[in-house]
Amino acid sequence: MDGNGRWAYRRHLPRVAGHRRGAEVVREMVQRCVDLKIPHLTLFAFSTENWRRPPLEVRLLMNLFRLLLRREARKLHENGVRLRIIGERSNLAADLQTLIAEAEALTAENRRLTLNLAVNYGGRWDITQATKRAVARHLESGESLDTFREEDLAAELCLADSPEPDLLIRTGGEERISNFLIWQLAYTEFYFTDTLWPDFDGNALELALKSFAHRQRRFGRTGDQILDDACASD
Repeated sequence: MDGNGRWAYRRHLPRVAGHRRGAEVVREMVQRCVDLKIPHLTLFAFSTENWRRPPLEVRLLMNLFRLLLRREARKLHENGVRLRIIGERSNLAADLQTLIAEAEALTAENRRLTLNLAVNYGGRWDITQATKRAVARHLESGESLDTFREEDLAAELCLADSPEPDLLIRTGGEERISNFLIWQLAYTEFYFTDTLWPDFDGNALELALKSFAHRQRRFGRTGDQILDDACASD
């Protein structure tokens, strides 16, 4: 969700205005995904690197996050949306951790859409903490590390119980993943757009989905094999 600050700058508004507008877009995208029956949506809200931003902006972002949890958790629950926060929580304020736990508990049984918000998240952190847990579990079982498999590590990642992403949408004209879901994006299709996140709407989402629909996903196989499989299934 990139471009909040630039959106505000171009309108001679404070950066927080862009973040507030960006939060409204989150609400719209969640509803769009529900309507389209997309079962999983993961949004990169605050990275481990974002602590480097000016302290005032960090405080404003955290206060906005508090406000959203208080306002939106009940609405998400009423619409059948499960909310999960992924990332290192120990660096977050105690009251914010409480709000997160309450929102997750409230929505835990919902299955219409799973909304993952990445807060204080980094792909390298995710792999590091998963590796520590996976290796410890492996050694506790008495097995040699020679038998350690990638599945053992994958089982300890933040989104281990979710399917790997089909499509990554990066707004704001940047063409990089910025430490987001590094492991999980191995076979994800990328879509980059110059549209700033506060301007991202239903039409922009449709363009991304249309682009995705025209791609051939091979997962290491040849195009002919994919076509053969498609013909066989018909």
